Amino acid sequence: MQFFKTILIVILLLIIGVAGFGYWSFRSGNLQKVVVNEVASQLIKNPSEKNLIQAMLGFEKPRTYLILFLNNTEMRPGGGFIGAYALLKLDRGVPNLLKVEGTEILDNSGKKDFESIAPAPLTKFLKVSRWYFRDSNWSPDFASSSQKSIELFLKQGGLGDRDDIDAVIGFTPTIIEEVLKIHGPIKINGEEFTSANFTEKLEYEVEYGYKDKGLEFAQRKNMLKDLAHALLSNLRYDVIKNWKRYYDLSQRMLVEKQMAVYSQHIDEQNILVSKDWAGKMKANSGDYLLWADANLGSLKTDVAIKRELNYSVTPTSTGKFIATAKMKFIHKGKFDWRTSRYRDYARIYVPMGSKFIKAVGTMESEKSNKVGAIDQGMENGRQWFGGFVSVEPGRTSELSFQYYLPESISNLIIQGEYSLLTQKEIGTNGVMLTLGLDFGKKLTSATPGEDAIKHGDNRYDFSTDLTQDREFKVLMGK
Repeated sequence: MQFFKTILIVILLLIIGVAGFGYWSFRSGNLQKVVVNEVASQLIKNPSEKNLIQAMLGFEKPRTYLILFLNNTEMRPGGGFIGAYALLKLDRGVPNLLKVEGTEILDNSGKKDFESIAPAPLTKFLKVSRWYFRDSNWSPDFASSSQKSIELFLKQGGLGDRDDIDAVIGFTPTIIEEVLKIHGPIKINGEEFTSANFTEKLEYEVEYGYKDKGLEFAQRKNMLKDLAHALLSNLRYDVIKNWKRYYDLSQRMLVEKQMAVYSQHIDEQNILVSKDWAGKMKANSGDYLLWADANLGSLKTDVAIKRELNYSVTPTSTGKFIATAKMKFIHKGKFDWRTSRYRDYARIYVPMGSKFIKAVGTMESEKSNKVGAIDQGMENGRQWFGGFVSVEPGRTSELSFQYYLPESISNLIIQGEYSLLTQKEIGTNGVMLTLGLDFGKKLTSATPGEDAIKHGDNRYDFSTDLTQDREFKVLMGK
């Protein structure tokens, strides 16, 4: 399995090298040198794993990857707004870029007669008549989003057919920021990109700076190609020189869900899921919570939003347990070219059988004082509740959902055992998590443990962050 991990990370590192979606100029010798050296150091002996990786690199037949640039300063449930994409072919280890462009080009100039009904919030708040490729990652489960991305990409006239696309790889600009921390600044056409300014500078250039250069709207993302050249020229040697640092970075970015991979080949997808690299909504037998935000027409305002998620459980006199998930949105931005009022459609995913009680903080729209409606549904074996909230610059708003935990979870608590899986939304940064769980009975142990001063009562209080998925287990007297 280590062999699979090594070569997959090689592929991902190569993709990082063209994160700006330019074109590949790697020669097979360079690629094979990296692969062979690393494989030798790992001393892999498993023939089946070797065959699998050879297939992924296109040695059995060419492999095609749909690569999505997920802008996490404009959050979407599947990792961030899909601002650009690339179609990459690997043939016997040699990469060839088949297509690269902004998603708006395909959405505006592709097929106009396709049928695809958009989720209701997209229609209501973005005023779209169809479900477009750029909005395809509406599910927080990356496999589900990827399947929809492939479907809409092809419906709108994207190259190939479903069988031609072997896998989807999505990543956020956070990865490039981290890469530049290792490599250092790079210069493009006299302008310097650093880890600190990369995302903001790139966004400005493709949103406004292209006008200063006399470019047409359709040419506004041409800078991505120059950026790709610069990254590729530097990284193809720097990756070899600093292999261990890039290798560790790739693993961390996968764990922190700044990168996710979906394969249409079942054997590969099963391995990705087992390694927790697939951005999958996980199954579990205990309590569950995933909060998914969708920025709907708020520019890049997520960069200015600080999030604090609070989750509490309290007992009732009837033997039921009430759960409350509350998100605090602290808007630290202002009205400018990059940030605006935050218009967010939020959904929480909870265990099947949960019964909705109420929500506080939902809005009909950013211009209305009316309380917003609450939507409900089921997806990937989870119940979900959703609503809209708007946050003005410099203000703080809260949105909460309250519901009864299902009988299956209540029974586990009554038996003295409770577990919780909290999953991170793909692409998010800096979300804080606070738990306040009261089961009405004395706790005996917990993982992770509370501070000693809090031992011996009926509550489990714990604070952490959601840089990655978090799991908790609490035991109590029956």
